[in-house]
Amino acid sequence: MTPEEVKSVLKNQFKFKDQDLVKLEHFVNILLNYNKKYNLISKNTELIVWKRHILDSAQLFRFISTKKNLILGDFGSGAGFPGLIIAIYNKNKNFHVKLYEKSPVKRDFLKLIRKKLNLSYEVDKNVNESKIDADIIVSRAFKKLNEIINISREKLNKPHKIIILKGKNAQEEINNVSLAENYSYKIEKSITDSDSKIIILDVK
Repeated sequence: MTPEEVKSVLKNQFKFKDQDLVKLEHFVNILLNYNKKYNLISKNTELIVWKRHILDSAQLFRFISTKKNLILGDFGSGAGFPGLIIAIYNKNKNFHVKLYEKSPVKRDFLKLIRKKLNLSYEVDKNVNESKIDADIIVSRAFKKLNEIINISREKLNKPHKIIILKGKNAQEEINNVSLAENYSYKIEKSITDSDSKIIILDVK
């Protein structure tokens, strides 16, 4: 899938505006330049960054609406996936995005992008060191499912949704977790990788 094909999907399927695509292009340029010095993303994915990272993140709009007044927390945001992509798309001042990242280098990068692209999101330290108030938790390449659920149980005392981008072992991970009665889940297919899955947990 070429960058232009990804942009077409973003625009036609997920309703990204032209100005959003311009910001994404700036973001990719800064990311790839930064990646020469810092390991923000795998070198093996630099040539497929639009599909592997941006579209992979943007597909979460199948399950998230930024029109609602909610708080979204991205656990282990890294170089900004998926939370920063959601922030680029978001036009609702009452939909708040918060990126949690333990690496000081990556936090500095996220703050740089926020300033360069005039975006609105918060950058905070690792979830274990932060107070968390979120209606939606998203996660990609962060921790194992049981660890994310433990954080959810310990830190969020209100109904919320957890959306996790996972590989082919998603069902196995779910099977190995003991879910409380207030947790329900479903597994959706990824549009970027036939083996990958998206776990969606609703916590009441």
